[in-house]
Amino acid sequence: MTTTGWRFGLVGFLVYFAAGFAGAADSAPSAGAPVLVELFTSEGCSSCPPADSLLGKLDRLQPVPGAQAIVLSEHVDYWNHDGWKDAYSSSFYTDRQKDYVSRLGAKEAYTPQMVVDGVAQLNGSNGPAVLAAVEKARGDVKVPVRISGVGLDGRTLKLHVVVDGLPEDSKAKKADVVVAVALNHAESHVSAGENKGKDIQHVAVAESITKVGRVERGKKFDGDVTVKLKGTEGLGDLRVIAFVQAGDGGAVVGAALAGKE
Repeated sequence: MTTTGWRFGLVGFLVYFAAGFAGAADSAPSAGAPVLVELFTSEGCSSCPPADSLLGKLDRLQPVPGAQAIVLSEHVDYWNHDGWKDAYSSSFYTDRQKDYVSRLGAKEAYTPQMVVDGVAQLNGSNGPAVLAAVEKARGDVKVPVRISGVGLDGRTLKLHVVVDGLPEDSKAKKADVVVAVALNHAESHVSAGENKGKDIQHVAVAESITKVGRVERGKKFDGDVTVKLKGTEGLGDLRVIAFVQAGDGGAVVGAALAGKE
């Protein structure tokens, strides 16, 4: 497991972004094909803040026409030994990243790493590459996913999820239905480690990722889901993502988002 960060690509992204999508901040993003963009990051990694910022821009500006980028920030824990413990980190996300590394053929785990729809991994600070991956993923066939009835009962989140069955010609016979609960926004003042003295902002910070069911060819999932919350946030502070993923961290073939501000 390496903690080597990547330190290039953001400037190119900003130039590309400004030139290619001028005015996007002033217009409401149109609905498009859902594309799940996962960022593996850490507050202890000095290369990660640019990727955190890029993920926020992707979430806010939705710069790829015809695509709805559904973002999720997953904080790994292998930087915690280096002077700063990331309060949002978990070994669960480290293990999830390891599964991707193994399946996607990366040499080793690193931060910041983005995984797009479970099939492409790339440097999380390389804006043009991220946009190209989202552009490519939007053309893939998507299984419809719907979220409704989101509510709170104390510290239990309740919702209803419907996922259409996999098409008969799908490569996968079965896939997992997964629900992720994330903080809409988070901010930390880092007082030690590589980012000492920095204020870091995050978007869509994963609090939990839970398998809640399965879909099969021609057989849909339609059910009520409950998730225990770790914190005391209200619905206004949270977003819910439901997605369909082939087993063992495979391709994401459908996703939906609820609760984004």
